[in-house]
Amino acid sequence: MDFKWGHSHRFNTYSEYLKKIFGERVQKITVDAGFTCPNRDGLLASGGCSFCNNSAFNPSYCNSQKPISQQIDEGMAFHKVRYRRAQKYLVYFQPYSNTYAPLSHLKQLYSEALATQAVAGLIIGTRPDCIDNEKLDYLQELSQNHYIVVEYGIESIYDKTLERINRQHTFAQSVEAIEKTATRGIRTGGHFIFGLPGETRQMMMEAARTISQLQLTTIKFHQLQIVTGTEMATDYKKNPEQYNLFSFEEYVDFIIRFTEKLNPEFIIERFAGEVPPRFLATPNWGKIRNDQINLQIENEMKKRNTWQGKAYVFLYS
Repeated sequence: MDFKWGHSHRFNTYSEYLKKIFGERVQKITVDAGFTCPNRDGLLASGGCSFCNNSAFNPSYCNSQKPISQQIDEGMAFHKVRYRRAQKYLVYFQPYSNTYAPLSHLKQLYSEALATQAVAGLIIGTRPDCIDNEKLDYLQELSQNHYIVVEYGIESIYDKTLERINRQHTFAQSVEAIEKTATRGIRTGGHFIFGLPGETRQMMMEAARTISQLQLTTIKFHQLQIVTGTEMATDYKKNPEQYNLFSFEEYVDFIIRFTEKLNPEFIIERFAGEVPPRFLATPNWGKIRNDQINLQIENEMKKRNTWQGKAYVFLYS
């Protein structure tokens, strides 16, 4: 059975989406360009998001002390061991807010990344308050000849939650940034976390309707993982009852029911996050990898005879 996205997977998968665009496997390479964030450097606040410890996410070759071109070369060498079929790469500017600099500096960094022949495009992770029309106009130009995604950390649709985790922006700002990006024809991504303090499972589930109305191309979901060395780890010790953490079985059930309500046009890049166990301040799911998580979710979808967006038209039309 093929679904409306043109293949038999029960959700609109990122891997199939990239194959459709490029005709072959494409691999991401994460680079650290040495950015910070306005809620970290004192412009809006200090300390950054309460859940944030980028050391828990960066691969070994990703180091802001190295030039972008060197990180890319080392990243390609790293990935060739595991993904030998990959001939094209997307450079992922991930740590912190990767548009938080003057345009002249961004042009230098992005141009250096695109100068590598095997690089087909850029994925630029940032905050909705770190973008402006001038930067978007430049990214629109780049997108004419390269695969460009601006990926916004949205995290929650609830302003009370955003305030508590020290995001220092509102959901309305996220909506505005997404609209400005998407209307320029730039692929637009969104990132959300399930289990943030103060949010009930019902609140998280009800967010599906609001999220589905956003002008997103790709979407990422993460279960909340409380990382050592963060403000959230300290808060969790004091107020564990305010956190709604998921066991693996609970999350599989939740994310399937959420995905049933989700806009079927969205390409789901990931259902869950991975943090090395040594960084975790709370019990974890063990060494299960993302591809295994996806497989278990899809197998359970088959058992339930369900798929992404099954309830979308019924609920929102």
